[in-house]
Amino acid sequence: MYLNIEEPTREISAKAIRVWRITNTIGHSTVILILAVCVYFDSLYQWPEWAGYLIYGLMALMAISAVFSIAVEPVYLQRTWRYEIDEEFIQLKHGRITQKHILIPMTKVEVVSTSQGPFLRKYGLYDVNIGAVNSSHTIPSIEKEEALKLRNQIAIYAKVGEQDELEDER
Repeated sequence: MYLNIEEPTREISAKAIRVWRITNTIGHSTVILILAVCVYFDSLYQWPEWAGYLIYGLMALMAISAVFSIAVEPVYLQRTWRYEIDEEFIQLKHGRITQKHILIPMTKVEVVSTSQGPFLRKYGLYDVNIGAVNSSHTIPSIEKEEALKLRNQIAIYAKVGEQDELEDER
């Protein structure tokens, strides 16, 4: 039936790195700020000694996590994300160490949409969301023209698959 399915080759936008760095910086800064407030309350109310150690330990872990998720992870994600769309399948592939390769048959696609938050909007990017029978998937950070074209192409392919099924039932 499907003896040779080619590996996906299409890449997500390089602008995704900037978007992910901004959002990760905001998230980590918020947590570090909350921990800094805890340090202040620890010194003000003289909490038990172990509480101070715990807070400083969490701050150290958060700093290490911030370095990884701001400097390393966005580049890694952008370089490993691949996708491909054809009349039969939607293929999503990402990761090097733990690699995920997802094949979604067009006949199982129920919903396809695009979404855009404030940071994606700033860089002219969209996420393409695909709702299949029992799951949902996202192709992140696609340039606007490409994302809209993908959304429409998937919708057409999924509808064509649905029409073929209806004809087969008759």
